Amino acid sequence: QVQLVESGGGLVQTGGSLSLSCAASGRTLSSYAMGWFRQAPGKEREVVASLRWRGGAIYYADSVKGRFTASRDDAKNTLYLQMNTLEPEDTAVYYCAAGRISPFQPLAGMGRADFGSWGQGTQVTVSS
Repeated sequence: QVQLVESGGGLVQTGGSLSLSCAASGRTLSSYAMGWFRQAPGKEREVVASLRWRGGAIYYADSVKGRFTASRDDAKNTLYLQMNTLEPEDTAVYYCAAGRISPFQPLAGMGRADFGSWGQGTQVTVSS
């Protein structure tokens, strides 16, 4: 099991920026995919971005393309989500997640059920 601890989040005005971090421990992550998810009140938890820890292309949901950037620091075992041009619709609890991924499994098809380890969540609120 991978342990995940998130930090960052908070309150920001429309058009502002926030950065989230997720420190991972407990496992070697080379065979894992890492994801950022969010869940707004009354809505399903949805994937925002996902990547292979080993590297390669990053998947983004259409709603955040061009505004959010996911990255990771291998030396620090930390996943990041830089969020720019935030909109009220981005208000949600944001979670990082980790799940094993096979070499040829596409990131785009990975959903909540594919990730077995989750952080505690951090609130992001965008005021209009």
